[in-house]
Amino acid sequence: MHSDKPHLGCDFVSYRGQLLPGVIGNSPAMREVDRVTRKVAVSNASVLILGETGTGKELIASAVHRLSHRSGGPFVKVNCGALSESLLESELFGHVRGAFTGAVANRAGRFEAADGGSIFLDEINSTTLTLQVKLLRVLQEKEFERVGDTSSHRTDARIIAASNRDLMRQVQLDEFREDLYWRLNVVPIELPALRHRREDIPALVAFFLDHYNEVNDRYVSHLGTGVMRALQDYHWPGNVRELQNYVERAVVMSDTDELVLDALPLCVRDPHHSAPTRELASSAGGLKSTTPMPNGSTETMPESATTPAGSTAALDINRMDLKTLARIVVQRGLDEADDAENLHSVVVDQVERELISQLLLRCGGVQTKTATRLGMNRNTLSKKMKDYGLNIDD
Repeated sequence: MHSDKPHLGCDFVSYRGQLLPGVIGNSPAMREVDRVTRKVAVSNASVLILGETGTGKELIASAVHRLSHRSGGPFVKVNCGALSESLLESELFGHVRGAFTGAVANRAGRFEAADGGSIFLDEINSTTLTLQVKLLRVLQEKEFERVGDTSSHRTDARIIAASNRDLMRQVQLDEFREDLYWRLNVVPIELPALRHRREDIPALVAFFLDHYNEVNDRYVSHLGTGVMRALQDYHWPGNVRELQNYVERAVVMSDTDELVLDALPLCVRDPHHSAPTRELASSAGGLKSTTPMPNGSTETMPESATTPAGSTAALDINRMDLKTLARIVVQRGLDEADDAENLHSVVVDQVERELISQLLLRCGGVQTKTATRLGMNRNTLSKKMKDYGLNIDD
């Protein structure tokens, strides 16, 4: 079979000469990430890394540490989204004996462990407002108390935080403290989604091929016809992590030295059968349909069907951006509407009703606040609520 480009040949895009340590790509977006990262690394400023899941936030945090004057100190990583509030507080600040059931001895926390180095707080958007107050104190005063203790401890740890959500939007929704946001957001580093730097895909594929060939003692050194085109046309909701997963799978399953198109999942091979779109459509409508599964196979799925992992197929919507979701909703409305139906009422009115309903709940039923968030006056909101049958009083 004819190949697109040989992996190790001179005409294949090389990943060598990479920018930051461990970061692959030379697109304008990544060069800007490189520039900002190198500039902020040599300072003592707090850093906020923003980007979708799978874009490489931990790699950038590590680069900030390694390029700083703190590189000889510890680099401590904490996933704030993986622990409950009480466990996370103890993990970050430590505790004293008897502070809670099971606290049989004094224990230092991650801030003490990171003294003289850097601490990376991933998914900081998942922290509670109560814990955010304590994080703010560490940022402002460089001190904290262990859980159950009354004496203060000092730390000289640089805070690098990351979020896969829009923190300013969470501030507006009263889900994140504004004062903490501004203390963290001294220098933001925004990581582009993979679909916004498609020119880096060949270099990333080359890197992952080399890595997984070595790990698995394989020799997949060529790309089959259409493979690179398919990879660059896909929308990559899971970003670099999803690409890494597909390349590893292809290397492991390959019987030759060529990565062929059939080794890729159907959602990548055929953009007209995108897995997220089909899964959402089948789960939302309750219609039986032949649906592409994450492993590239197909399965007939009724309304209540779940993926082999046991989670509902609709959960894949968490990986889509708003533009993709809007396109799917409109497609669904067009498919279901009769020729004589008012498409505005079928699609737009449904979306607006749901928006108002959910925002009213978030605003505690306060119509004045809801109207302000929607950019309309109170009377307009009241009329729309009446038209849509939403009877929530202030």
